Amino acid sequence: MAGKSEVLKALLAPVVKSLGCELWGLDWQSHGRNGLLRIYIDAEAGVAVEDCAKVSRQISAVLDVEDPISGHYTLEVSSPGLDRPLYELEQYRLYIGAQIEVRLRMPLEGQRKWRGLLAGVEGEEIVLRVDSENEYLLPIDSIEKGNIIPQFGKSSG
Repeated sequence: MAGKSEVLKALLAPVVKSLGCELWGLDWQSHGRNGLLRIYIDAEAGVAVEDCAKVSRQISAVLDVEDPISGHYTLEVSSPGLDRPLYELEQYRLYIGAQIEVRLRMPLEGQRKWRGLLAGVEGEEIVLRVDSENEYLLPIDSIEKGNIIPQFGKSSG
């Protein structure tokens, strides 16, 4: 639910920042009366387990006081990892040249999942190069989920 995510982000971003980290993004998933709030934090020097624990404790306290989530939920705090999720145009802009995977809200040419090279950002759209001949402009609002595809050492051969 985009509205819930925006409310949570506005509430929690200053808390995460006050602890020396950046709120990279969050995912809210509601499962009936239970929910899962997954918070991704980042920092220039990287994120250690202690950072996640510290942020988790502080966020838990804020959520207990502000009570923006009704019902039971699980809170998870982690680094974005190698397959880093991408949420905003600025984040996509940081990873131009990377291989990414996106899932669209609605199918484009019959498919929702796309993989390719993030070739650029134009206005409110990302440019996805699927192969040497095909590029697609995907509006940021049409992307349900985006992730970096980790690239490990290329073999010569």
